[in-house]
Amino acid sequence: NMMKLAVLASSIAASSAFTSQPFAPMRTALHATEEATTVEESLDLGRSLDEVSGFGSSEEAAVDEPVDPAVAPINGWVPDESLPCYGLPGAVAPTGYFDPLGFAQAGITLNEVKRNREAEVMHGRVAMIATLGYLVGEQLPSPFGITGPANDQLQQVPLPAFILLTAAIGTAEIKRAQRGWVEPDFGNWSKTLFKLRENYYPGDLGFDPLGLKPTDPKEFATMQTKELQNGRLAMIMWTGMCAQELCNHRTLIGTIEFYQKVFAGVNPYEGCGDGVIC
Repeated sequence: NMMKLAVLASSIAASSAFTSQPFAPMRTALHATEEATTVEESLDLGRSLDEVSGFGSSEEAAVDEPVDPAVAPINGWVPDESLPCYGLPGAVAPTGYFDPLGFAQAGITLNEVKRNREAEVMHGRVAMIATLGYLVGEQLPSPFGITGPANDQLQQVPLPAFILLTAAIGTAEIKRAQRGWVEPDFGNWSKTLFKLRENYYPGDLGFDPLGLKPTDPKEFATMQTKELQNGRLAMIMWTGMCAQELCNHRTLIGTIEFYQKVFAGVNPYEGCGDGVIC
């Protein structure tokens, strides 16, 4: 019996050197039987022989070491190609995930999806500012004497102020590029052209003076969804306001007053002429 036990232990020890995982004693409810106890002792002996001979020690060390995830989470988000838009937030009821033009369809790379989301977030933020600017800029007096529809106000800005405005926008864009985009490789443009950093979350520029950014991943995803929805609505609103002023060359309030006269049965063009713009 002792000879059979030694042969069995040697066979297990030799075979374990060619396996990816070391043997471990199986602890089940069948340990009360004599046969199961003998097998368990044999497996424990095999592990002891492995440790002495050096077989399997590297595998055990690798199992004990913590394994880092393939992709580090960014604000709690881990790209998942099996999910729409790689799992980025932004889908809400009643439309849910809505992508009729296929900007994030299957086969689109992660970099392209992140770049499209970056563009959507930034354009949404600009549209929110522009929408507020149209409403406020046409009603409050300007320090430069700028008047009229918002579409016609930019060309009225004095040259020094226009230069400062352009420099401020350029500085902000350079900062955004440095934070989110891979530096260009002039030797091989294809590697770095339009490529975002792997650890960059689209739209997260690190600018949060009021401390509004949540630390909880779920709360962050919810807040970004709200920002995306407001930005999308602002893009639609700004497009409508800009188109309206291009058509009738009136301010927003001027258009409302114009149609109030129409619905009241008053001639909206009464008094026009002699230099009076209606």
